[in-house]
Amino acid sequence: METPRLFAPLPLRELELRNRIVQSPMCQYSAIDGLAQDWHLVHYGARASLGLGLLVLEATAVEARGRITPHDLGLWNDEQAEALSRIAVFCRGQGAAIGVQLAHAGRKAGCARPWEGSAKLPPDSGGWRCAAPSPIAYREGEELPEALGDDELRDLVKSFAASALRAEAANFDLVEIHAAHGYLLHQFLSPLSNRRADAYGGSLANRARLLLEVVDAVRGVWPAGKPLFVRLSATDWAPGGWDLPECVALAAMLASRGVDLVDVSSGGLVPTQVIKPAPGFQVPFSAAIRSGSGLPTGAVGLITGAAMAEAILQEGRADLVFMGRELLRNPGWVFAAAKELGAAAFDGRSGRAEAGIAAQYLRAWKER
Repeated sequence: METPRLFAPLPLRELELRNRIVQSPMCQYSAIDGLAQDWHLVHYGARASLGLGLLVLEATAVEARGRITPHDLGLWNDEQAEALSRIAVFCRGQGAAIGVQLAHAGRKAGCARPWEGSAKLPPDSGGWRCAAPSPIAYREGEELPEALGDDELRDLVKSFAASALRAEAANFDLVEIHAAHGYLLHQFLSPLSNRRADAYGGSLANRARLLLEVVDAVRGVWPAGKPLFVRLSATDWAPGGWDLPECVALAAMLASRGVDLVDVSSGGLVPTQVIKPAPGFQVPFSAAIRSGSGLPTGAVGLITGAAMAEAILQEGRADLVFMGRELLRNPGWVFAAAKELGAAAFDGRSGRAEAGIAAQYLRAWKER
């Protein structure tokens, strides 16, 4: 029987994913001073043992003020890299590839955790003043962020590169640069948050300048044999904002700079966005970027069923399927998808007899 596309290996430079199923970066808000805890090891390690092709760790800040909350992961020092290495080594030992998303929250930094209300935190409660392209707050009534100066921008680019070097030391297979969901690099891309009159504002080329500098700096230190992803929001879902045609043009620029795949999401820049989510609602963005730029893409957004995921790949609308909340609800999703699609034995390289599932769990596979 022909292997379903969802369970076919995908080569990316010198890395080969055992299948096309990816756990999206999803913040756990459980770090202490940027350091990964036992929660992270258990959370990611358990899912790696259940057949995923790739896990991408949550938004991991390249400097302390780039954290969404005080509880975010960080990679701005070597102690943080050492804590993450334990996770990366364990996940790779389960046959899954492991990546980390390098991020800076910009004006959306310094907030309480979602289950604590997500409001901006005052300094006496662990918050800090944020940085952004322009002094425009995310929400009305919030303290205005500081506009980044030229020296700060140069330092920021260096911070992304330094974090990539630490990711390599921590045994990660790939890095993803976070330029979506209204965080700093996305803030530079969108006319709604970037009102600069210098070389980093105005035209698309100028608004994309910081992201391209970060990509060049990271690609320059990241091993040539390891892939580099970029996560983009394809649209702001708001009038006058970042849109799909600009995103396609940007993806073409990224293709010429050694980026291997665009992880396509949308939204997050402004609280006034109007989104009507539906199953697979962001897949057309992935398809358009893939077709218009020639770059491989990953699709994400309310993809819950195996048949839908397989169709996305078979129809050439994406090269990977990224899944978020569905894998939180159902960590054994790969089990069910492999059964449904008839992929009983798609991975002989990891030492797992069937479907990349750890030997300790195989009786659950065989007895159904």
